[in-house]
Amino acid sequence: MRSDVKNRLLFLIAGGLLALPTGVSAQTDYSASAAPGSAASPYAGDKRIGLRAGMDNAGEAIENLKLVAHRSRPAGFFDSATAGKHEFVNADLAFMGNFIVQGNYYGFQIWDMSNPKKPTLRTSVVCPGGQGDPSVYKNLLFISVEQTSGRLDCGRQGVNDTVSTERFRGVRIFDISDLDHPKQVGAVQTCRGSHTHTLVTDPKDAENVYIYVSGTSVVRSSNELAGCSGKRPEEDPNTSLFRIEVIKVPVAAPQDAKVVSSPRIFADSSGNIAGLWKGGTHGEGTQETSETNMCHDITVYQAVGLAAGACSGNGILLDISDPANPKRIAEVTDPNFSYWHSATFNNDATKVLYTDEWGGGNEPRCRASDPPKWGADAIYTLADKQLTPASFYKIPTIQTEQENCVAHNGSLIPVPGRDIMVQAWYQGGLSVFDFTDAAHPVEIAYFDRGPTSPTKNEGAGYWSAYWYNGYIVGSEILRGLDLLELKPSDQLSKNEIEAAKLVKLDVFNPQTQPRLVWPASFVVSRAYLDQLERNHGLSKDRLDAVRKELKHAEKKKGAERTEVLNKLAAALDQDAQGSSDAARVKLLQGSVTALATAAP
Repeated sequence: MRSDVKNRLLFLIAGGLLALPTGVSAQTDYSASAAPGSAASPYAGDKRIGLRAGMDNAGEAIENLKLVAHRSRPAGFFDSATAGKHEFVNADLAFMGNFIVQGNYYGFQIWDMSNPKKPTLRTSVVCPGGQGDPSVYKNLLFISVEQTSGRLDCGRQGVNDTVSTERFRGVRIFDISDLDHPKQVGAVQTCRGSHTHTLVTDPKDAENVYIYVSGTSVVRSSNELAGCSGKRPEEDPNTSLFRIEVIKVPVAAPQDAKVVSSPRIFADSSGNIAGLWKGGTHGEGTQETSETNMCHDITVYQAVGLAAGACSGNGILLDISDPANPKRIAEVTDPNFSYWHSATFNNDATKVLYTDEWGGGNEPRCRASDPPKWGADAIYTLADKQLTPASFYKIPTIQTEQENCVAHNGSLIPVPGRDIMVQAWYQGGLSVFDFTDAAHPVEIAYFDRGPTSPTKNEGAGYWSAYWYNGYIVGSEILRGLDLLELKPSDQLSKNEIEAAKLVKLDVFNPQTQPRLVWPASFVVSRAYLDQLERNHGLSKDRLDAVRKELKHAEKKKGAERTEVLNKLAAALDQDAQGSSDAARVKLLQGSVTALATAAP
């Protein structure tokens, strides 16, 4: 959620400153000529339209998903008398083992999901300051703090003075070795606070971790933090604008964490630090795009040494081979984007998806009258460190004036052979979509609730939705926490879902994207077969024969299993030569070979 919008709607209250049917492509232009529920409407039959409003009793629409658990915000993080005032906003998520860390403007909560159908609250910590985005590394928890009301001592009384030694804006560090008693052990001040942050490790340095700080709020006075400046570059070349900050954290001594660099990642070839998008429109009928003087989110994919930055007026690509000194290697802008918000790589790093937070997260931007490419995802292909635009994705439904709705945070779902993502859309609910074909993304599942209020937009809905070890976990701004499961459909088979569940993560910080790796398993091979059937990549007779051979091999052991599987892999190599989907047949062959190698 953008700082400039929150300055108006949130910070003053908190005390700081400031469908198309499921399975159909979402690229058709909207038309408001027919009523949403009428037979003439392209949204006829979409269960998301016309849902009953309510905080705890809103109508629900669900397709190819199952809601397995809901938990309301715990005591101390909710005031029914001030539900719309956003002092207790649920924010982003991080994961470790069986635990979910849910950030909040008022602190954070740790949920135990050992039994995903009955998650329990393990710990809640009151420590106001917004934004509250979390990440975890071993025994350390990092929390972003942005509001000028934040205090070093986590006090609830705020800070009234313009300049104060009691104010905290930056990244807090907690020791969570004892989950029942988290202890603040570090606090690194930054000039613009921390709207979001990204945890980065260095494979050559196990003793330290790095935090990329994206500050988007007002610059504090140099009288409060030496070196801070909100002036334009032409007035002060050392301005706190047009940069990110990098914090180095000694893992064994987090109290010694400090800012070690402030990379000017927006500089042009002449050295002008304001070298990217200058702000404004791109011409008649285009968006007014924010100036590039900040990043909102940076997603690192360390397996390939790259990061994708969503940086207000541009999407950028960074080389992070030296974690303390990231270097920009590519940038894009788009006339349909208002504010570049977040980014996600596909698992092969051949695509990058950027989101546009048009309206800052608090405005209704999924109405019938809203352009389908505004407030949407932009999907780019990535080759030779160059980004090429491919398409846009926006939820193929419409929402009301009472529902803030725009593209927000999500993650990949580890279905082998496909690029599938779950994503939050605020009061537009959550959407699961396939962008394997970069030019034709398609929705395959969704969950949505009606607006929190029948008469006004209260700025609610899903902040984020991520896949973690078999479940979709959603952070609901006002309503709490949701856990959902995928259900088989003609768009996603049981084998594909079971294959996704094989990928287990010990830790997941969504802005630190892991490479997804599947173990050798018969269900992975069967998932590829289901995809080849859906895509008509092999004939029915051949698919039946391969399934029969897999079943036969599964009953064998040791050398006999290896022999059957090696023979099948060799046959699949021949099949690939005549297939309309040779690449997927090769994936199937690879999975069969892996089974042969791992044969018990």
